[in-house]
Amino acid sequence: MDVKVISNPTVSVRLTSTLSSFEVNRRFNRGITIAEFKSKLELVIGCPAASMDLQLFSTSDKFLQNMEDNEALLGSYPVDDDCRIHVIDRSGTLSGAFSDLSKVEKYELSDDAYEKRTDSVRNFKKNMKMGRFNEENMAKREEELAQKEEEEKAALASITVGKRCQVQVAGQPTKIGTVMFAGTTDFKPGYWVGVKYDEPLGKHDGSVGGKRYFECEQKYGAFVKPLTVMVGDFPEEDYGLDEM
Repeated sequence: MDVKVISNPTVSVRLTSTLSSFEVNRRFNRGITIAEFKSKLELVIGCPAASMDLQLFSTSDKFLQNMEDNEALLGSYPVDDDCRIHVIDRSGTLSGAFSDLSKVEKYELSDDAYEKRTDSVRNFKKNMKMGRFNEENMAKREEELAQKEEEEKAALASITVGKRCQVQVAGQPTKIGTVMFAGTTDFKPGYWVGVKYDEPLGKHDGSVGGKRYFECEQKYGAFVKPLTVMVGDFPEEDYGLDEM
């Protein structure tokens, strides 16, 4: 009795490359040429077919041979299911020729040209009177900010450096400390109060943005808004440090 062996016309291979650390699995027809095979790999690997060198590895990742003949059929090589084909890119991508964004010409649009566009986000906000394009809301917001600033200025007048104080910020526990600074700063507009807490509940040592406003231990200093500060007789708590 004659036995006829029919090989599978397609083969499933694992693909790796010098462009990525990831491995992908694809099925190909054994009857295509290596040149055609490389063309299909362009979409998978991401480098030009003409810049590819192919290496064939066994299912156990043992190197078998280079696949150099572009006219040869894929099936003429010992390509079995689950073997690995490694793609070496010679196009220069590894040196950053295609990944260096500084070399990519950027599209730039002047503010005047953007202002004239009718399909922009800015134009949409104008039509819908959103954000800064809602004059009524902006005027109301500026009025509220000015009023709050006046309230903070008035509160600051009663806060003197050296006074004991209590700080109550929304969402945080009440903290006790000493006023070390009162006035304006370089890091943010408005009025601020620098406090040295009795415990390490602050954020710094009295220095912010490279400028020193007062002296204290690290994590004992903080800046808070005047309306959160109440000065008064707030004695430092005795934590029993002098007891045996």
